[in-house]
Amino acid sequence: MDKLEKLDMMDKILREFEDLRNSQTSVLKKISKIEADNINLGVKVLEEKLPDIFFAVDTNLGLVTELEEKFQEYRDQFYTSNNLKALQEERL
Repeated sequence: MDKLEKLDMMDKILREFEDLRNSQTSVLKKISKIEADNINLGVKVLEEKLPDIFFAVDTNLGLVTELEEKFQEYRDQFYTSNNLKALQEERL
């Protein structure tokens, strides 16, 4: 795999990280909606367990975001250190 192919793969991974982050955020919103709906119902098992699920998903979201940021830094360093701007221009 040449350097431009590696860069393309890294960019693909970054898009997947963004999708994963967005999915985790959507899950958090859905959990919050269930919690809000349960205010009227008052189902004890939901009151007890939903905060645990929310915390776990929120923790995972933090881990995903942190890894995405570190991988972005890695990708940017790879791009710079391999002078890929010039290679991309040649490709065109």
